[in-house]
Amino acid sequence: MKIFISSLIAGFEPFREAARSAIKTLRHEPVVAEEFGARPHSPQIACLQGIRSADIVVLILGERYGYVQGSSGVSPTHEEYLEARGTKPILMFVQEGVERDEQQAKFVSEVQAWQAGHFRAGFKTVEELRDLVTRAIHDYQLANAAGPLDTAALLDAAEKLLPQSRRNNQAGSPVLHVAAVAGPLQRILRPAELEAPALASDLHRQALFGEPRLFVSSKGMECGIDQAALWLEQENAARIQLDERGSLLLRLPLNRPEGSRRAGFAGMFAIIEEDVMRELGSAIAYAAWILERIDATQRLTHIALAASIEASDHLGWRTQAEQDASPNSGTMRMGGANERPAARVDRPRAALTFEAGLLAEDLMVPLRRQWKS
Repeated sequence: MKIFISSLIAGFEPFREAARSAIKTLRHEPVVAEEFGARPHSPQIACLQGIRSADIVVLILGERYGYVQGSSGVSPTHEEYLEARGTKPILMFVQEGVERDEQQAKFVSEVQAWQAGHFRAGFKTVEELRDLVTRAIHDYQLANAAGPLDTAALLDAAEKLLPQSRRNNQAGSPVLHVAAVAGPLQRILRPAELEAPALASDLHRQALFGEPRLFVSSKGMECGIDQAALWLEQENAARIQLDERGSLLLRLPLNRPEGSRRAGFAGMFAIIEEDVMRELGSAIAYAAWILERIDATQRLTHIALAASIEASDHLGWRTQAEQDASPNSGTMRMGGANERPAARVDRPRAALTFEAGLLAEDLMVPLRRQWKS
């Protein structure tokens, strides 16, 4: 693979060399501005062409922003990022323990706020950066090395995990169900491993203290084994179910007070789009963590996701902006609806990290169509 290294050059040479060394150790081709040589066009064009020819971009951000180019109004590294964003996988490494200048702090915030396409890691030393780049590239290559045996079977298995009674929940509290099935289908956890207290403890700890959080600290937790699946749940709140194949089923309330900005009477009659996107993102992040926990060597190379909303058929669908503009009015759906099919999507496993935002959107849009129709 061709891997472009994007960073400030002046004063950052040891870190760039660390990334270059990691790439060459894995027998890939580093693409760096220092080796472009004489070209018939400007360095700016040469770097952007280097981005376009690369398979992956390694983005390294330190304390300084760099010189602002008159043609673009941003630094060369910032321009390279904008060129790669949305078109290339980006492995982002942010230097920790340094004081960033104002422009660089804004740039780092911009990159971290964009939800799709990034692997993110922090580093402090040259050696730590070299190790992180090596592992990130290796993991990306492993995750894309093989395809699934049967994507249709994975999608069907994911949808089958979803609860069958997904409509006409009259409790008034909408719930999102997300199933994740990885393939090729095979047993990943032995029965003794599934029942090991350490696994339940790790799942609970990540749900309670990881980012994003699935559980709330004010509620207790119950767990058990049911039909060869480990489950953990909080009363009237989130539930996690994991089986021997590494298949995951999550139940996530859509009106969690710590995440929702909903207010007013209309919140009783609406599913808020941003709530759905937030919980889909939480489910995808948790699925990525679980697979790393139980299958670090990546025998599972592909992922199928299915999602459904369990709620009263009378609930409408609103964006947060619509809710904020009219918090005390809303539209109730009248009459029942036909059975709504699950939203489904499949991707290489790496998409859980590199395309998390896109996966969430690809699940949210079909759900929105169903509830607005």
